[in-house]
Amino acid sequence: MASGTATASYEPRFDSGRICLDLTATTHPEERLDSVARLGVWVVASGLLPEGTAPAAVDDSWLLAFRELRGHIAQLVRGELDGRPADGALARVNAAALVPPPAPCAVRGDDGSLNRGLCVPPHCGELLSVVARDALDLLTDPRARASLRQCEGDNCPIVYLDTSRGRRRRWCSSEVCGNRERVARHRRRAALARA
Repeated sequence: MASGTATASYEPRFDSGRICLDLTATTHPEERLDSVARLGVWVVASGLLPEGTAPAAVDDSWLLAFRELRGHIAQLVRGELDGRPADGALARVNAAALVPPPAPCAVRGDDGSLNRGLCVPPHCGELLSVVARDALDLLTDPRARASLRQCEGDNCPIVYLDTSRGRRRRWCSSEVCGNRERVARHRRRAALARA
């Protein structure tokens, strides 16, 4: 598949409730960060950059670095959920968080209002730092950490933050995994009715 075609059909999902969890979700149901172009789309759509801001030149090294951080965050989150500390992953996420995040600045919009912008186009390490800091904030906040849930969807590995009323959310996405579960339940009932 050509990179332009892959980007045109790529719509990133942000169902997890935190940018660090959304990054880990880019492996399911298939690799979603499979090109530099898709990474660029994800970085902008994720809100890592203010609207209208372009990153510095995104290249293969960015793709490798984002995938590497994604793996460390996933290992760290999974380890915390399963009670298996992943200290190696923790060290890597801590190291990524050391880089200063992009410096914000205010810029005048076309209508004269002040909007959030960045002083200079951010580099990869600065954006990785934002994601790593989000993971550390999540895992060191007892209330947020207590809201981490594993999706109950069939074969779905996504971990999300349950901020629903009553903390009874079951799926990473009601439209995706929830819908699959409802369809499967309907098919089971229909099969029983025919039997």
